[in-house]
Amino acid sequence: MKVLFIGNSHTYFNDMPGLFKEICEENAKDVHVTMLTKGGMGLDYHAKEEQTKFNILYGEYDVVVLQHTAHPMGDLDEMRKGAQKIAGWCKEAGSRVVLYQTWTEKGDEKSQEHMSKVYFDLGALLGADVAPVGDVWQKTRIEQPELELYYTDGAHASPEGSALAARVIFETMFR
Repeated sequence: MKVLFIGNSHTYFNDMPGLFKEICEENAKDVHVTMLTKGGMGLDYHAKEEQTKFNILYGEYDVVVLQHTAHPMGDLDEMRKGAQKIAGWCKEAGSRVVLYQTWTEKGDEKSQEHMSKVYFDLGALLGADVAPVGDVWQKTRIEQPELELYYTDGAHASPEGSALAARVIFETMFR
């Protein structure tokens, strides 16, 4: 199975796609991963990049994982338009779309409900699955407060946070 991750630092921090691949291997899933990322950029940016279109149309990916900017999420209409354009290429290529729902900044947990709704609404619009990383992140912080999911900047993932993201994406993809 070939998986393409498209996103920004929330995707590339701690080589989260590599962690995802390790989880796949531990579960006897043969997976090849690739990522297209640029710090601070959202789906609107990636929808304008020729390498995004080329990779999707000619990369023979089974699954394309999409992650938008998180802090802040930016113009949600631009997010939707970018996601629709990318999802159209995925449909043309026969690739399944999975949305990688992110988490809020440390101390702003009350915003998770809004962020989650944005991703689930977009998933419904695109007919895509949503990997509820942000929701599981917040639940894990309550149930295991000793586990530090945030990097020292309070926005990105610690190694444990990236491992959690990879696990949730794995579970969403293979449930």
